Amino acid sequence: MRGLLGEVLGTAPRSVPLGRASCPGCGDPEHGPPALLDPGTPLHISLSRTAGHGLLAVAGFPVGVDLEERRPLDLAAVAGKALTARERSVLAAAGTGDRAGLFFRCWTRKEAVLKAVGTGIAGPLDELDVQPERPEQALVTAGLPGRERPWLIRDLSLPAPLVATVALPGEHGGSRVRLWQTPH
Repeated sequence: MRGLLGEVLGTAPRSVPLGRASCPGCGDPEHGPPALLDPGTPLHISLSRTAGHGLLAVAGFPVGVDLEERRPLDLAAVAGKALTARERSVLAAAGTGDRAGLFFRCWTRKEAVLKAVGTGIAGPLDELDVQPERPEQALVTAGLPGRERPWLIRDLSLPAPLVATVALPGEHGGSRVRLWQTPH
């Protein structure tokens, strides 16, 4: 990640000032989102890793990414804790072969949005409906109480078994986000 960010910033990878931003909920710098700590850099970053792969997003506004490898799960148990009632009904109505794909679409969308918000999965997963029945992209509202805003979530096209999503503020829906996928 430092190597890629060094290219973006035009600096040596070891000079990339990585750390954490303060948590947007409580202000604690110990568990906030990853950040470039150079005050002159208006860039936001998000990182996800799974199964030997990594995904990095860099943008001039808050951004979130999530990358997951589709794997066997007890969908009923996990869905009961992570999905809204409406999302669970979408999964239940889907064919057996489509349920895992829809679940991983939900999961990566939720995690990408909550990373963009800055809370990560400490946010309420079962209260954020990410419209899994909408392929490719959806517009959702999320954020800390009193600071909710629209987020555009876009599914990324990666080879199976990888599933990934990027989330960006709705007003930046047409903006450019640099993404890198690398072996981990």
